[in-house]
Amino acid sequence: MKLFNVYHLLDVEIVRAQGSTLWDKNGKEYLDFYGGHAVISIGHTNPRYVKAINDQLSKIGFYSNSVVISAQEELAELLGQLSGKKDYQLFMCNSGAEANENALKLASFHTGRRKVIAFSGSFHGRTSLAVAATDNPKIVAPINETPNVIFSKFNDVEALRELFDQNGDQIAAVITEGIQGVGGVQEASPEFLRAIRELTSRHGALYVADSVQCGCGRSGSYFSHDWAGVDADIYTMAKGIANGFPLGALLISPSIKPAFGMLGTTFGGNHLACAAAKAVAREMLDYKLIENAKQMGDYLLFELKKLASNKIKEIRGRGLMIGIEFNEDCTPIRSALLKKHSIFVGSAANACVIRLLPTLNITKKECDLVLLALKSELFT
Repeated sequence: MKLFNVYHLLDVEIVRAQGSTLWDKNGKEYLDFYGGHAVISIGHTNPRYVKAINDQLSKIGFYSNSVVISAQEELAELLGQLSGKKDYQLFMCNSGAEANENALKLASFHTGRRKVIAFSGSFHGRTSLAVAATDNPKIVAPINETPNVIFSKFNDVEALRELFDQNGDQIAAVITEGIQGVGGVQEASPEFLRAIRELTSRHGALYVADSVQCGCGRSGSYFSHDWAGVDADIYTMAKGIANGFPLGALLISPSIKPAFGMLGTTFGGNHLACAAAKAVAREMLDYKLIENAKQMGDYLLFELKKLASNKIKEIRGRGLMIGIEFNEDCTPIRSALLKKHSIFVGSAANACVIRLLPTLNITKKECDLVLLALKSELFT
């Protein structure tokens, strides 16, 4: 049997990792400045994380949501502390796409409506409604196409107002990333997010904050949307929430009432997933990793902007979610960072953008290695 070939693979096999360091099968060492699409939040093989999973596995790894799992309530308490959303409700699933699916389904249940507004440059997942709300026709199969998703221009307040003027009584939800990841690290403006809050509230729709990549402290705030100073009705999370263990989650406003059978999952919120996520949350609280994300992000952005050259069009982002847009395809620079400097960085849908998504406990010394490598490629 062969693998179903759907990935462009780098010719590297990673067999061991610790902190922000990776080793391939030949023993070569790399600096991980991408974290597997922003998944690694507290470092590879973090000791607390490894111990928590091993300890839990020695007791019970899984049972379904048909029984009490006290670890779920413990995790909810920790996430309330981290996010400040202490009166919100927690529902767990398995991935970011599933989190967004459930959020939009919940919005439709709550409002009795079926229309969703999404935005240019968006990426919300590869399943059913999540991919229908994603701005990439190449990954939307015919069966996913639906007239229930309306696309508007990202960061365009007037276009959004016009859509609500025309369809306000049909809109169940507006979904947006606080910082678009696959879309090239494009940040939603505070004015745009406030307009979403104001319009959804006025028209009885829900504001869904997709925080799958830009959440969990990456922006220097637990949710990047919160820099706008308004609350969403539903926040969706995955990736960094459990440092690589499959877990997705929704934080749901207290104004949205649950009913038995409304949502459900077999694996979501299982014992091992909760053990992993609790370890991540405690590590973030104890070592103030959200603050570190802000400090290291500010440092990187400041230093990167000193590297202005005719090759760079723009440097943007917030916290440890940074995009470097070049004036041409940056694949050769990304390749050089890996092959010559042994540094993993990411790309985006726009082939001219490099994404930097390191662990939240990244150090200044590690940041300086990346800055030095970039300087070398830009000016030699």
